[in-house]
Order: sequence, then C-alpha cells, then structure tokens
Amino acid sequence: MLALQEKSSERRKSGLFVVEGRRELEHCINAGYEVECVFALADSHVPANLPVQTVSPHVYERIAYRGSTEGVIAVVRVKSHTLEDLSIKTPLFVVVESVEKPGNLGAILRSADAAAATAVIVCDPLTDLYNPNLIRASIGACFTVPIVTCSTEECIAFLKAHDIHILTAQLQDSQPYYDTPMTGPTAIVMGTESTGLTQQWREAADAHIRIPMQGQLDSLNVSVSTAILLFEAVRQRQHIAVG
Repeated sequence: MLALQEKSSERRKSGLFVVEGRRELEHCINAGYEVECVFALADSHVPANLPVQTVSPHVYERIAYRGSTEGVIAVVRVKSHTLEDLSIKTPLFVVVESVEKPGNLGAILRSADAAAATAVIVCDPLTDLYNPNLIRASIGACFTVPIVTCSTEECIAFLKAHDIHILTAQLQDSQPYYDTPMTGPTAIVMGTESTGLTQQWREAADAHIRIPMQGQLDSLNVSVSTAILLFEAVRQRQHIAVG
C-alpha cells in the first residue's frame, strides 16, 4: 500500500494505484475501474459489493496518504485510454505538453470536467497520472474525464487527421482568445509555465491565442489559463446553441 502511494515505479510495475476518499472512489467506480480491495474504518460508508478489509484507526493512520479521507482507501487497477478511444464529434480537447506538477494537472482536470471537455491529452508526460497528489487535486476528475498519454508527434497527427482546430496558448504572434472561434472541433494546447510550448506545436497550430494581461506580469498559472480558455469555448458553443 505505502509503496503504491509513494513510488510511481511500483504503480507501473503492478498496474495498481491507490484512491483515498469516498467521493473519489465513487467517481472511480462509476468510470468502470476495477477495485481490488478497500481498507476502511469500521464506521465508514463503503459502496456496496466491494471487497472490504476493516482496519483499526491506528493502522488506517499509517496507510493513509492524507487526512480527511472519510476512512476509506482502495487499491484499484489501472485503466488506460488511447487516442482512438476518444469521441471526435465536435470535440473540445485540452492538450497539455510535458506538465510537471501533479497539482496543476489535477486542477486542469477539474476545469475540464466543469466545462464538459471531451478529454485531456497529456503529451510527453513528466508526472504520473495516478500520483496521489494528482488524484487529490482533481477531487476525482481524473476518473470523470478521459485522459490519454501520447507523444507530441502522435497527438498532432491525430488532431490533423480528424480536422480538429489546434489553438496554442502563447504570447508570441497571438491574438486575444475571445477573438478566436472555438465552436467547431477544437484542441486547446497548453505548455509548461517555465518554457511554454515547443516549436512543434507552434508550427502545427491553426491559431495562436493569448489571455491579455492587465497588470505587470505576463502570464497566469497554467491551470487558471486553461479554465479561462475552456469556458470561452463553452460560452461560444452555448451562444451558438441558443442562437
């Protein structure tokens, strides 16, 4: 249990990961993940028909990665999505390149869920998708939104093959995001906060977009920027639907 929580190598080798908290576990089950075992305190509410091992408060405290998890910890089998599994019916994709911080990716997933994005595609990932901090930061959105990992080359080829409009968030040679159509098949592409997007994405883009800054700084946190761009797409699509 502790090895699964602390070591990505152990999660990769075993094909298992840990989910803490009733809400996160329910999202996980609803998404079709296979639960191997649940460790729970005697008075905890556990979804029905799961293999449960009751543990003492002392044992639970030792195996819990974080506090306030409602006395429920589960070992779950990994489930993978591929690009070809994704819906391409007027999709709204979020693409993140080489995201490093689990907390940022978790927050991006929460925004993707809130905006009903089709999927989040992580290119050349530098963080483990089943990192406990990512699951915690996403509050279960890592299960409600399909996540695919692939290379930048594979992602660009997929988007081009399906005529999906590629919008790269960048400062250079860009236009305000609200002046850019997002009602058709769209992929919003985000880079790292430190270096931005690679040249491959800049060259593959159909349009370069930016969020105009009114203060002295020139950028926002990547998860905040993603949320702003996603909800502009939502606004445009709702306007078309109403109109």
